[in-house]
Amino acid sequence: MSLKEDEVVRRTQVALAAIRKAFGTEEDEFGATLFVSHHLEELEADGWQSIAGSSTPTSGEVLGLLQLRSHWGDDEEDGIDVFDFTLPGDVTNYVISVRFDEAGEVKNISMES
Repeated sequence: MSLKEDEVVRRTQVALAAIRKAFGTEEDEFGATLFVSHHLEELEADGWQSIAGSSTPTSGEVLGLLQLRSHWGDDEEDGIDVFDFTLPGDVTNYVISVRFDEAGEVKNISMES
């Protein structure tokens, strides 16, 4: 099943809000929290300058840079849609994956490569 454009927009907004809400919580240890801490440690200052306008962005600024890379249905879990977010440009191969259940609610958030 392909999602209509307005549903893609809605789920993108819901996913980004869920990422911000989960960030820094114990449940998000291997999701957005790991994604942000990993990239703050690994990306060089000039890389951050080019995508964030600052060589030392805050965690909140990093979260604000997230862009939808792709969305797709998970063939292994019928009815599950996955939205993958990442940083702009080609600075990373990692994504924050947000899985939605059959009802369109966030099921989980994880960092993946």
